[in-house]
Amino acid sequence: MSALSNKRFIIKGVTENGEKFRPSDWAERMCGNLCTFRNRRMMYSPLLRPAVIDGYKCIIINAALSETNPNLFEQLFEFAKKNKLGFTEEDIESVA
Repeated sequence: MSALSNKRFIIKGVTENGEKFRPSDWAERMCGNLCTFRNRRMMYSPLLRPAVIDGYKCIIINAALSETNPNLFEQLFEFAKKNKLGFTEEDIESVA
């Protein structure tokens, strides 16, 4: 088990200028990369899911994604960097 397995990253949909990132469905689009469909319902992966935090759309990335899908993991952070979105790192135990 890697040291990252108990971490999660949150990319927040607010630019460094303090504006909400557009389009408004960006988080759902990004998380759609790992979603599945069951009974005609979209089910997000526990490794990559959308959320709303402090009124801003966000994506929550479980660090295990870096091992199961390293290319997608890297693309998500490149997307955040390119669009000047902030991100944080948290311990999963401290959040639960």
